[in-house]
Amino acid sequence: MTILVTGATGNVGSQVVEHLVKRGADVRALVRDPSKAVFPAGVNVVQGDFLDIDSLRKAMSGVSTLFLLNAVVPDEFTQALVALNVARSAGIERIVYLSVIHPDVYVNVPHFAGKFGVERMIEQMGMNATILRPAYFIQNDLMIKDAITGYGVYPMPVGDKGLAMIDVRDIAEIAALELLRRERVAQPLPLNRINLVGPDTLTGTDIAAIWSDVLARPIGYGGGDTAAFEQNLKQFMPAWMAYDMRLMGERFLTDGMLPEAGDVERLTTLLGRPLRRYRDFASETAAAA
Repeated sequence: MTILVTGATGNVGSQVVEHLVKRGADVRALVRDPSKAVFPAGVNVVQGDFLDIDSLRKAMSGVSTLFLLNAVVPDEFTQALVALNVARSAGIERIVYLSVIHPDVYVNVPHFAGKFGVERMIEQMGMNATILRPAYFIQNDLMIKDAITGYGVYPMPVGDKGLAMIDVRDIAEIAALELLRRERVAQPLPLNRINLVGPDTLTGTDIAAIWSDVLARPIGYGGGDTAAFEQNLKQFMPAWMAYDMRLMGERFLTDGMLPEAGDVERLTTLLGRPLRRYRDFASETAAAA
């Protein structure tokens, strides 16, 4: 019984691998460049790509459970559908798919809409899967730490509706637990969806106040200008991705990312501990600076 982890060299995927190994699972990791892969002992590393069908078939041969994580790329939707079709042909009946919260609401945001399309395939094809729907990753704010610490501004367009930000470490552990839950039962479990949220729903002003406390100096919230946000992002990512992120930011402002009743309690029970808070992240980041 083998669990295949895709996106295994990324921040989430690498941690999923570690959690699975610690819990005694037989893990196979799909990577593009094995020479850059650093995993715990015992992990079977296979080279492949979502658009290289032969390598994908080889990677999925003999696999019982699949963790599907697709990067935000122009052809993300195609990559995910190809992977699921190959998995279905390989007889894989246990799947955990990393989607995103509110993909049915953020319908104009490309990477949200693509993930919602993948969810529709999983559901309409009768695939046995857990669909994980994470809110905004707390660690995304590492890319703006210089603006916070150097210029005294929190620039992310969070708005005043609030985002239930979640720590990447919690996402990875929950994903590993769901993979093991599906792997270790005699019959494939039915489709279910889980919102992955943090313990606090924070506005832009809330987050600036946290940073003010942690850094012991005033930090202002300046994230309402999504056009400026896009232009800043274009300095270190492709223009199409910066625009995608701008559209996401605009939906932050109009809709937020709000948990449903019982989400926090469900995740706390699943983990057997409290969810990590944004304040903890801010303190850790400031201490490491």
